[in-house]
Amino acid sequence: MVYYQLSGESAENLQLMEKIDRLHLDDPSAGSRRMYKYLRRSTGKKIGRERVRRLMRVMGVEAVYPRKRTTIPGGPSGIFPYRLRGLDINRPNQVMCADITYIPMR
Repeated sequence: MVYYQLSGESAENLQLMEKIDRLHLDDPSAGSRRMYKYLRRSTGKKIGRERVRRLMRVMGVEAVYPRKRTTIPGGPSGIFPYRLRGLDINRPNQVMCADITYIPMR
């Protein structure tokens, strides 16, 4: 089989990638939308957001943001005992379970 050789990125895209890298160092929390706005403002050229998104993906650049923490291991209340250990469960609806850790209590 014969495959064509990939042409690589254009010179204009390489310049954009350099700017994306510099802007990402200045503001690591900027995703493709904010990066797109920064680039349009700084270059004055028409650049598409999908193009910026693709270049960021090629470079491996991702926005840094705090992840949602639904549970805090060993938090203020500690670890609760497992009350079902040793219990003989032999019929339907004898034991029920729910996870409400995502609901704020205070």
